[in-house]
Amino acid sequence: MPPLSPSPAPSPSSHEAVVAALRAAGCVFAEDEARLILTAARTPDEAAALVARRVAGEPLELVVGWAEFHGLRVTVAPGVFVPRRRTEFLVDQALVHAPHARVVVDLCCGSGAVGAALATALGSVELHAADLDPAAVRCARGNLADLGGRVYQGDLFAPLPDRLRGRVDILAANVPYVPSREVALLPAEARDHEPPAALDGGDDGLEVLRRVAAGASGWLAPGGCLLVETSERQAPAAVEAFTAGGLTARLAVDDDRWAHVVVGTRAH
Repeated sequence: MPPLSPSPAPSPSSHEAVVAALRAAGCVFAEDEARLILTAARTPDEAAALVARRVAGEPLELVVGWAEFHGLRVTVAPGVFVPRRRTEFLVDQALVHAPHARVVVDLCCGSGAVGAALATALGSVELHAADLDPAAVRCARGNLADLGGRVYQGDLFAPLPDRLRGRVDILAANVPYVPSREVALLPAEARDHEPPAALDGGDDGLEVLRRVAAGASGWLAPGGCLLVETSERQAPAAVEAFTAGGLTARLAVDDDRWAHVVVGTRAH
């Protein structure tokens, strides 16, 4: 979604009024957004408030309170990273590599979207998730509760229970990978409304990825896989980090979604 230019929002009393307000603010898909906003609103006053938030540039997903991800409606909240549709490719790759996985960990989980999608597709799994941000942990707990998921607050592997060591079949880590100097260049919707820690990957964007790759093998089961999303430019260095961590690594690419996922497998 493009950044929006501020524009006064009238008090919408109809679908047409909402569409007009959103179009004036630069929303390309004003018709679709109007339908979602009006569905989310319980009263005309609430609809007006939601339109005002969207016109001011807040991401649509945060305005309506949910994002679509891998066929699921995932709850999102202010201050929580909004799951991207390209990250569905990471889920797809995990299912290809470990279709019978029984222990799944969603690291840097944000809303818990990746863990929810994996658990839904795999069926009965032992699901764990972790994030450093308390707002993300609260959100993920809500999204994963019905799936029996356990969510921990802490830095990467630190909060995970020791009993998971050597047992994880799928370790999905949607780490931040934007170089620090490029965060200011992101669209305003991300830059102004999502937690910086979920975007900023350090000097070259790979600081968190390297930490995950270095520690993953001790948690993976024999044949278990680590999957991390990265960019095309960073992919060669990301593969090297996986190899340095003792994993057999390969790069998976989906050109349609502009998605690049490094898959690392622990040897048997």
